Amino acid sequence: MAKMLSRVAPWLASHKDGPAPDGATVRVLGVADTRQLRELAENDPVANVFILAHLESTDSAAPTPGGANVLGVFDDDVLVGACWAGANLVPVQLDPELAGPVAAAAHRSGRRYASIFGPAATVLALHRHLEELGHLAHEVRADQPLMTITGPPAVEPNWQLGFGQYADFDAILPACAAMFEEEVGYSPYLGGRDFYSRRVAGLIRQGHSLVHLKDGEVVFKAELGAVTAEVTQVQGVWMNPTHRGLGLSAGYMAAVVLLAQKMAPVTSLYVNDYNSRARATYERVGFRQVGTFATVLF
Repeated sequence: MAKMLSRVAPWLASHKDGPAPDGATVRVLGVADTRQLRELAENDPVANVFILAHLESTDSAAPTPGGANVLGVFDDDVLVGACWAGANLVPVQLDPELAGPVAAAAHRSGRRYASIFGPAATVLALHRHLEELGHLAHEVRADQPLMTITGPPAVEPNWQLGFGQYADFDAILPACAAMFEEEVGYSPYLGGRDFYSRRVAGLIRQGHSLVHLKDGEVVFKAELGAVTAEVTQVQGVWMNPTHRGLGLSAGYMAAVVLLAQKMAPVTSLYVNDYNSRARATYERVGFRQVGTFATVLF
């Protein structure tokens, strides 16, 4: 632990929320912590694209108006790990040994989390501690290859794919909802339609929705769920069931890569290990595994 601590930059400490191993403490980060959080996350810009995208858009580590915050773990005023705590828990350079106090702090907030996602060892450690605190998972996806591509794709792109337009929102939203339900097993509209609709609309307005429509219906779509100047993370890949099995996916994914590279040089995604067909498509396009994620669904 001491060797790990010596490699990270100094942090400005404030109040302490709770104890952690080896004298470390956990607290909610504030505005003054922004630079150091960014430096921590930049140790792995692919794995940490979620928090880096948040920092690029807000330039602040402080709690959001919606109540999300970042839990920081410190030792002798040095940041040794962090974890986004909003609708989801997303660890940032967090050693699995420090998962216990972070899970305890997340539990004390009283918030219900939809998921944990990120590097597998830490996600699974957080899950174990949260389970002891009564947070029971709906599903654990323990092995999700994290893949990236730089440079041109290895197959010809299908340029019927383009950036989604808000005029097509009424066609894009049902496709997004169908993908979500296939992926997690329940409707994104549970508890109300407005939140998910705003999320999809926001992606379209940001230019992060990629879609091919034919006769007013989505054939293929994907989103850039997190975007920084270095990395994009592709999410929500979905093919209309009437077009599956025709060998179209690789061409669409090649177009996704080239469109994503207009924003950042590295295109990333993570995929369930058991989805052999999708993995084969991504590898054919040129994606290669650089790590392993896990997702816990509550």
